[in-house]
Amino acid sequence: MVTANMMKGFNFFKDFTNEQLERLSSIAAEETYAVGRQMYKKGDPARSLYILLEGKVVMSLESYLGPHRPPMQVTVDTIARGETMGWSAVVEPYIFTLGALCIDNTRLFAIDAAKLRGLMDEDCDLGYKVMKAIAKTIASRLSHTRIILAGERGLSHLTEY
Repeated sequence: MVTANMMKGFNFFKDFTNEQLERLSSIAAEETYAVGRQMYKKGDPARSLYILLEGKVVMSLESYLGPHRPPMQVTVDTIARGETMGWSAVVEPYIFTLGALCIDNTRLFAIDAAKLRGLMDEDCDLGYKVMKAIAKTIASRLSHTRIILAGERGLSHLTEY
């Protein structure tokens, strides 16, 4: 069972009131996944917003290299304790844009996406706080992606010589 008190310890929820945390905890559940488990793939419906309690999850996408070669997995980010994933749960079209693979045994909060969107519609202040926290999550993911791309681009130039 997820409680408001448990949520207080995470940066994502730092601006929320106790009442808002109570409402959020009522639509959240704890989930566990074993190492090697694919939580979801790109294109799956985004049914939950996740906050990691323990473990690590790799966010990746497949890069197609041609019709006669298998797709290559590209790691975009690694999510660890206290971090958020699944922002697609509150951003239309509510479809995951990356895959999520557990690289450790993982435990997390899963906040029901449809119920969360309902709460956001009912309580504009709560909705604003959720979207503000989601924007930070997306900005962080974009920053990590830029670093990865810059590193890979630099390596490709080194191997040309």
